[in-house]
Amino acid sequence: MTSVHWAAAPNTGYTPTRNHGPRGMNATTLLIAQECANLKECRPGIAYLARKLRISERTVEYHLGMLREAGLLVYRTKGGRVAHGRDEASVYERTIPVAFDEAHGIRTIGEGVHRRPVGAADTARKALGKLARKAARKVRRPRRRTPVSGQGRCTLMEGGSTGAFPAASSIPPSETKLAIGDSSHPTQKKATSRPRTLNRVGRRHQLARELIDNVPWLSRASAPRIAWIARHCADAGWQWQEVQAAAEERGPIDDMDSRRPSGLLAYRLKGVHELYASTKARHLMLTAWEDSRIRERIRHQGWDTPAAIPGQRTDTAAAAMDDIRAARHTQTVSAADLAAATEHHQGDTNIETLTRAEVLEHRKFAADDPTYVRNLLAALGDRDARRLLTNRLVDQALVLLRLNTTELAPAF
Repeated sequence: MTSVHWAAAPNTGYTPTRNHGPRGMNATTLLIAQECANLKECRPGIAYLARKLRISERTVEYHLGMLREAGLLVYRTKGGRVAHGRDEASVYERTIPVAFDEAHGIRTIGEGVHRRPVGAADTARKALGKLARKAARKVRRPRRRTPVSGQGRCTLMEGGSTGAFPAASSIPPSETKLAIGDSSHPTQKKATSRPRTLNRVGRRHQLARELIDNVPWLSRASAPRIAWIARHCADAGWQWQEVQAAAEERGPIDDMDSRRPSGLLAYRLKGVHELYASTKARHLMLTAWEDSRIRERIRHQGWDTPAAIPGQRTDTAAAAMDDIRAARHTQTVSAADLAAATEHHQGDTNIETLTRAEVLEHRKFAADDPTYVRNLLAALGDRDARRLLTNRLVDQALVLLRLNTTELAPAF
């Protein structure tokens, strides 16, 4: 810092070579050099210096260039853009130029980085002491000579105790300032860059807008009305997919029902926020609704599992599948019928003898009719029924059965 103060003083050996930018070193150069001197590793980023000193990045580049031209900073590693688009800061070495040693008669030994001072001329000791005292003081930002607002710091006071009426001698404001409403406060409010957080009403309207944009039969609905209807779901943190699933799980929406979409939505969402109070229950309901839509799409495409020919029974398991299919079509499946249909020839209930095609057909029946799952639970028991139908189908059927009952019983 002693050599920096010497280079920044007027009438020294350093003169800028560039014809643009600052005319010479000033207080900003001293501030940047002071920040570089305080670093353990001289690796100051331009953005870091600009943010800390509240100056532009171009100004930082100008003054770092002058420090390099004066021989006070040299590159150890030059920074630049590296992988992933990130800028790497340059690493500098703080050096003392040879011109400083020659100006003060400093005797050195060694060359390059091994150069060390061993003495100084007697005539330069006073100047070196003065520079050392300057380097020991902390450099501060100079105060502005003019106020920020460009006006005087003091308000002109006219009149006094000798006047008849103090307000009679005051200067009225300009009519143009009264017309445009300019503020006279010297410091303006800064706009916050933080994102705005939605309150409860904003969250309701956001959910309503998402429903109108994504659900086809709600495209002609009013956003404020939908926000009021789905207010309980929005307050509970529902997503628009969950609201659509809760509205369409009782059946598809046809054109006649969609003439008044808001009324239909209010009817179908009545009490669903209490029925699916937990996140796990909502996720299970959404999964069941998505599976039902996929199956409906497959049926519309004409795909269907080929049914077994009734006359061709190769083993006991195939005969049991025909009995279950016939009982399901007549809607008279009971626990005894299912137990008899799945009974092994030795007399015990065994699901190991079923083939893969038969297991898939069982699961298809369970996905279409929840009562089929309930009867299988009564016939086979919870463990074997879940092994045959999977946990997801069993839980989905229990939730759908609970919707059709008047008493809200737990699903699991």
